[in-house]
Amino acid sequence: MRPAEDLTAKARIRDTALVHFAEHGVKGATMRAIAERAGVSLGLVQHHFGSKEGLRDACDAFVVAYIRQEVEEAVDKGGLDDPAFIDQARRTAPPVMRYLGRALVDGSPTAASIFDQLVAITQQYLGDRPDARGHAAVYTAMNLGIYVLHDHLSRTLGGDALAPETMTRISKTMLNIVSPEFAGPDLVAQARSGLDRHAASHEAEAQEGEDA
Repeated sequence: MRPAEDLTAKARIRDTALVHFAEHGVKGATMRAIAERAGVSLGLVQHHFGSKEGLRDACDAFVVAYIRQEVEEAVDKGGLDDPAFIDQARRTAPPVMRYLGRALVDGSPTAASIFDQLVAITQQYLGDRPDARGHAAVYTAMNLGIYVLHDHLSRTLGGDALAPETMTRISKTMLNIVSPEFAGPDLVAQARSGLDRHAASHEAEAQEGEDA
């Protein structure tokens, strides 16, 4: 997500709702609380989204579009090997993934639709291999398990699973678990290179800070 000062009122309400829904679930969230948190009137929230269900639908659509765009940037445009892309993903992904994890835990037809769309996004990169949909479904479930079990994973790893340094640790672990044949050796090599370059750039920045 972009910085709040760069957002329109509608986008700011949506981004606020992502965080609020993640914390309280759809049942526990209220339009009034989201309006207060976003610093706007309840009437403006209703004007843009109509109802809580409409606001949730907008959040769902944003999450799917965000993930699709990130996958395209990573795989199709070489972002896997770009430390700047990894930095951007580390900044913008946490609220989206927290929302997604809570939506899947709450369980709803909407959550099922999101899961199916993410499977479809994954499947398109697997080509015509045997049982591509089955592979995509299992891989999607593995990835989403990180966010559904966020609290347990954070406790076990000793740090917030969505903090940048822990996300890097998890990404490297996933690369070790998933065979190169599944994702393709070239993509795996790019991902490893990108994570290594990203870590090296942060170490260099830290060293410059100490020397200053």
